[in-house]
Amino acid sequence: MIDSIELLKDNFKKIAEAQSAFLENSNSIEIFRTIVDEVVACYRNGGRLYIAGNGGSAADAQHLAAEFVSKLARDRNPLPAEALTTDSSILTAIGNDYGFENIFSRQLAAKINKEDIFLGITTSGKSLNIIKALEQCAKSNAKSIVFGGRDGGNVINKCNYLIIAPGSKTSTIQEMHISLAHTLCECVELELFK
Repeated sequence: MIDSIELLKDNFKKIAEAQSAFLENSNSIEIFRTIVDEVVACYRNGGRLYIAGNGGSAADAQHLAAEFVSKLARDRNPLPAEALTTDSSILTAIGNDYGFENIFSRQLAAKINKEDIFLGITTSGKSLNIIKALEQCAKSNAKSIVFGGRDGGNVINKCNYLIIAPGSKTSTIQEMHISLAHTLCECVELELFK
């Protein structure tokens, strides 16, 4: 029988190690600071945040969009954010007509402009639909951010800002992504609603 307590301890240890590794990486810290500044500037310039991912990262995209539109830590005006993972009619129409790899890029082609930012979430960096979304951002002169993992995969050099979450397990990387997302939202709230 599995020792659930030992597994819990091991998973928490891996998360703590990933957090420590991230905090010891001054490059990652500076990229995060720049991302906060970019999202604040986006909102000050009337822009929107578009977010996407697959599987658990799709759920994280929805989670983060909800934090921006509703609130995270303080009562405030809503901030425009949209998860590109939620409209089943759009997703299935694009998937059927243009292929699953275009479900995010096609939406961005219809919506994004140079004041907006796209945030892609991918633990592997190999999700073709995220890569195509980043390519659409470049065509639209919109900034792009990726929360990635492992070695960064194929999103390296395709986005403006890449943060690679340390960790070898997908679950650890996803835990890091949600911590980064919550902190991003909290920083933006504190800056815009002093």
